[in-house]
Amino acid sequence: MKAAWYDRYGPADVLEIRDVPRPEPKDDEILVQIFATSVTTADWRFRASKFPTIFWLAGRAMAGLFGPRKNVLGSEFAGRVVARGKAVTRFKGGDEVFGFSTGLGANAEYISVSEDSPVVKKPATVGYDEAAATPFGGQSALAFLRDFAQVQPSRKVLIAGASGGVGVWAVQIAKHLGAEVSAVTSTRNVDLVRSLGADHVIDYTKADFAASDECYDLIFDTAGTTDFDQAKHVLKPNGVFLPLEFGGREIGQALLSKITGGKRVIVGVSSDSREMLEYLAGLLETGEIRAVIDSQYPLEEIADAHRRVESRHKRGSVIVTISPRALEVAKAA
Repeated sequence: MKAAWYDRYGPADVLEIRDVPRPEPKDDEILVQIFATSVTTADWRFRASKFPTIFWLAGRAMAGLFGPRKNVLGSEFAGRVVARGKAVTRFKGGDEVFGFSTGLGANAEYISVSEDSPVVKKPATVGYDEAAATPFGGQSALAFLRDFAQVQPSRKVLIAGASGGVGVWAVQIAKHLGAEVSAVTSTRNVDLVRSLGADHVIDYTKADFAASDECYDLIFDTAGTTDFDQAKHVLKPNGVFLPLEFGGREIGQALLSKITGGKRVIVGVSSDSREMLEYLAGLLETGEIRAVIDSQYPLEEIADAHRRVESRHKRGSVIVTISPRALEVAKAA
């Protein structure tokens, strides 16, 4: 099978398309023919070994100290089950599925994953490209808003970085949870975030949300565009600052604010689960949330997809089509 392969850290040019052995599913695994996958922020960080300073050594140890431990990147995928292990009961051949591979390997024509991993049946009304755009950003937004911040109806929530890979999902999920949502974005993305359900849109090129008279119960920074020192000026007395990306300073602020009370910083790392993906699949099926796709690239041009993500200017997700012809056949079926 074809896969996007890298055996050293560096710029996007280290990626190359190789023929590698197709995985064989174990007793508890399904083999999925992938029609669409993605390149996420995590992928380019692994490829370039660009981890936040405080986590660089831990990130490098996880990825491989002297070279990549996993040679095929990619965590999000959508496709069709083509084989299964003898112990599998949740899926059968031909099932359309999408999921998240915690062990990477999704930037390839096939992937084997456990039936108990974050993989679920794809709603018939959702395209493979849309499904592949969901797990990373959708699960992150759901974990941070529902589980960490415990957003309740009528809470006033501000989403910074509202047009990014996590931000577009955060706007929609915060609305689903009943919050009053303010979204911070650039001029060209104002209409997009408004279409996602934002009650108020702040164009950061024209206004500074931290200088306004409005106050919020929660500020969720999805892209590292602000900090607690700015946010606390517009947080309510018991308001929460929730950074998706954090370092030593934010960890210290979280510990201190937990002791002192009042305005707080909460930090956390989202996990990936079948429950969360099933939850998102249900919202996709009813149309309550939708994927936002910035651009699509064939597998042969995956280096360009990495460059697009690394620019930090994408809107939503960058999708890689693994087998365009197979994808068209699947759409027509």
